Amino acid sequence: METADIKTLVRARYGNIAQADNAACCAPAASCCGPAVSVDARGKARQMGYSDADLAAIPDGANLGLGCGNPQIIAALQPGETVLDLGSGAGFDCFLAARQVGPTGQVIGVDMTHEMLAKARDNASRIGATQVEFRLGELEHLPVADNTADVALSNCVINLVPDKQQVFREAFRALKPGGRLAISDVVNTAPLSDDLKGDTALICGCVVGAPQVDQLETWLAAAGFEQIKVTIKPESRELIATWAPGRNVEDYVVSASIEARKPR
Repeated sequence: METADIKTLVRARYGNIAQADNAACCAPAASCCGPAVSVDARGKARQMGYSDADLAAIPDGANLGLGCGNPQIIAALQPGETVLDLGSGAGFDCFLAARQVGPTGQVIGVDMTHEMLAKARDNASRIGATQVEFRLGELEHLPVADNTADVALSNCVINLVPDKQQVFREAFRALKPGGRLAISDVVNTAPLSDDLKGDTALICGCVVGAPQVDQLETWLAAAGFEQIKVTIKPESRELIATWAPGRNVEDYVVSASIEARKPR
């Protein structure tokens, strides 16, 4: 598919999720932009590695059951840091990050979906999260200045972007010297079957766009990152199997933690 067509599908699907209020990105649907399916968002978040304390700390409506892991675990956030969330959705990871960086820190969420931004901004307003802001933008063209962030987070969004290499170039630009990536995303572990590869619902469903580990490592190194580490999470197979029940997508993609650092 053309890049513009992919982005149109993704925008429509995630706009639908934001408006549905209780739907998973990878829930089965008649099409990529079809009706969202109700899910247990708290249960999904627990499967990704979020704790009950995490879930209790965020505003209602921030957890939409999205993602494939918990980038907070590898982020090692510190008070006063600036955090950039790539594909911030309704603000789940942004609000958790805000608790860790404290009032002297800053959190910037970037999302290309108007409905998600509206939901995230409403959530921030309701809890008075003044150090969190949400900006409209695409990950290939981040609306932030050079050397802005100490940490760039992302949770199962980069796989949806056609030009992933450009995302990493932009993340490198936006990070301060010594800044770090803390990403949870899916990677491809086996060639997709033709029926999976041609399913537009699985483009939006975090399957078709999953890169191989060696591709990720090559893109990160080309962008300038060092200390690159991609850690496969085989326990994620159970969660991934729910994205397209009965289609064995867990045999082709798996969640991974992706870490890297911008040289000082």
